[in-house]
Amino acid sequence: MSGLPRVAVVGANGHGRWHRRVVAALHEAGRVRLVALVDVRPIEDEPAAPVPADVTVHTEHREMLAVARPDVVVVCTPPHTHLPIALDVLAAGADVLLEKPPVLDMAEHRTLVAALADTGRACQVGFQALGSAALAELSAAIRRGVLGTVTGIGTVAAWQRADGYYARAPWAGRRSLDGRPVLDGALANPLAHAVMQCLAVAESVVGAPVRPARIEVERYRVRPIEVDDTAALRVVGHAGPPIVAAVTLAGEEFVAGEVVVTGTAGRAVLEYPTDRLLLPGDDAPRTVPGRRGLLENLVAHRADPRGVPLIAPLARTAPFTTVLEAVQAAPEPTLLDGDLVSVNGTGADRSVTVRGVNAVLRQAAEQGALLSELAVPWAVPPVRADLTEGDD
Repeated sequence: MSGLPRVAVVGANGHGRWHRRVVAALHEAGRVRLVALVDVRPIEDEPAAPVPADVTVHTEHREMLAVARPDVVVVCTPPHTHLPIALDVLAAGADVLLEKPPVLDMAEHRTLVAALADTGRACQVGFQALGSAALAELSAAIRRGVLGTVTGIGTVAAWQRADGYYARAPWAGRRSLDGRPVLDGALANPLAHAVMQCLAVAESVVGAPVRPARIEVERYRVRPIEVDDTAALRVVGHAGPPIVAAVTLAGEEFVAGEVVVTGTAGRAVLEYPTDRLLLPGDDAPRTVPGRRGLLENLVAHRADPRGVPLIAPLARTAPFTTVLEAVQAAPEPTLLDGDLVSVNGTGADRSVTVRGVNAVLRQAAEQGALLSELAVPWAVPPVRADLTEGDD
């Protein structure tokens, strides 16, 4: 295995265990060699990804880079640590798979772009749903005109997160930590894929990444956190249809995540976590099998940079970062409490649900409207950011 790409994982616990399972499968298949794990805490056991005996374990990524000399580094650490770690990885001569959100703002994005150009290395961003065959089929249908002229793109997702979710790490639910922005929240973190999938669909309409001209956001929370757990977002591009994201972590019935595309000739729905797709003419949603793995794609790209493009290169995620920069600049979310919510459980299992939230979020996504435009009694006016061509 000496000639195989050497892979390390920084942030090997928590969600990093998912990455370890991906690496383990490629390691077993003889595609890569796992050489190092990094975490500030002792490495958690992961039965589906046993640690080979020759893998080194570290608590600091710079030490790992010097000792293990990896070719590819998976970075799965808190968002506010991404840029400094990625810069160190690139300077050490390795390529990076960087978890989402990749960076905190467009200034950091430009810094990372410059580092990639200087080092000639590659950066893949952890938006794994972009490798979906269902997304590729939807995008191809849009380009063929199956939906006619696309007039709107929306997404709805309703998850439930208990109090323990916000106690899992010092940065969870925080706007900033130790003087640095954190960029947690429903739009930025767990439901970031919903936003990015919409931007990817819009990209297939426009033929290029979306260039936001106006961003409007309404942010809400059901507990004393500093970020949104419920939100409505609208992105109006310099070209292409408007995008509306309506999401919550305080939902009633679970909605995994749907992207609704409306056109003059029909409507399509992509359930992006499950790769279920409904196109005009289909009687029911159908599963479209096949996802290209981001790490596997990055390894293939290393071997053939011209022939194998990255699925989620940093440049493709610039619109997402532009959106989150506007979200981060918005005031603290409005607190929803009292008769607006219901509470269940105690301790770490305590959950809070916004009454009727699923129905209004779905209405927003399907009509391209913000909650304040739907006469929702608890909604507040959106915060609006207008961008010039040079801002994004």
